[in-house]
Amino acid sequence: MPEWPEWIDDVLTINSYVPADAVRWDDFVRHSDAATFCHLSGWQQVIEQTWSHQQVSLYAEVDGQIIGVLPLFLIRRRWFGDMLLSTPNAVYGGVIANTAEAYRALIEAARALAIDQKVDYLELREPGLSNCEPSDEKGQPLDLYVTFERPLMADEDALMKSFPRDVRRMIRQGEKHRLCAEFGREDLLDEFYEVYAVSVRNLGTPVFPKKLFANFLRQFPANSDILLIRQDGQVAGAVLSFYFRDTVMPYYGGAYREFHHAGINNFMYWELMRRSAQRGYTRFDFGRSKLGTGACEFKRGWRMTERSLPYQFFPIRVDKAPDLNPANPKFKLMIEVWKRLPLGITKLIGPRIVRNFP
Repeated sequence: MPEWPEWIDDVLTINSYVPADAVRWDDFVRHSDAATFCHLSGWQQVIEQTWSHQQVSLYAEVDGQIIGVLPLFLIRRRWFGDMLLSTPNAVYGGVIANTAEAYRALIEAARALAIDQKVDYLELREPGLSNCEPSDEKGQPLDLYVTFERPLMADEDALMKSFPRDVRRMIRQGEKHRLCAEFGREDLLDEFYEVYAVSVRNLGTPVFPKKLFANFLRQFPANSDILLIRQDGQVAGAVLSFYFRDTVMPYYGGAYREFHHAGINNFMYWELMRRSAQRGYTRFDFGRSKLGTGACEFKRGWRMTERSLPYQFFPIRVDKAPDLNPANPKFKLMIEVWKRLPLGITKLIGPRIVRNFP
């Protein structure tokens, strides 16, 4: 490991995370207003189990108490360069800290580690919730994503009336087409994975391995589940969600095209909202979407609170972030070819490709 910046003294120290720190780490995360589900130590375990990326997470400590954390992974990529990332497969990541000094120390330590490991860049997927982000420690902004959220209420009529008219109409289409919902976990994994794999193939996107979802479900048995939507027994759509404090977060979802006319997507997220509200959750986090995409416009149609995600890029051996956006014209042909590949082939080679796009 590199030497940490000289100004870090005996009072504030930066330490490398080891599994024995998990309880203290998670205790800090659960009590930090700026923390997200993606900051939990279990997320790091899933990434290690699934991809074998090297975990190099850091935490700030004062008098034996953790006051800041930075989940961090070293990712070596043959074709796309090496990077330090917080956090793989996560909407949110980056530093959460109780003080500006701890925030600054963790950023400087991460940059020192990036230089030591000779990576191309450091990327932090900041959630934009912290009030301890000094401007002089900002990297280059990556203004690619927005996130959407809204409150939930247990009164189903009030919840339904809070949606725009078009959204309510599509939810009722699902009811008219006899769509019904069921919740489960590993028992629904195979059916979930099939509809998810088809959906991302149709978007021209490589699919994650089933192992990733199985690992999430095993790691978070009380904080994750699968919602499956059927019509007369036939699967129409499915979503895997995470639960953290007062929030439900649908994270991986998909639906078969033949059910789009039946309002499958609107019905599915309505069912997740109302069932979550019944269980006491009061906030719905619709996750991130790239600006200019169909997913972004679909979420905007719900008229939720929209917030830019202030991801940060710190160049180390390159001048700017690689343009890996699917909207990049370079990927147009590859995307169109991918959409036409047999599903079995996309399941076989997709995970090998998507490993490089964490």
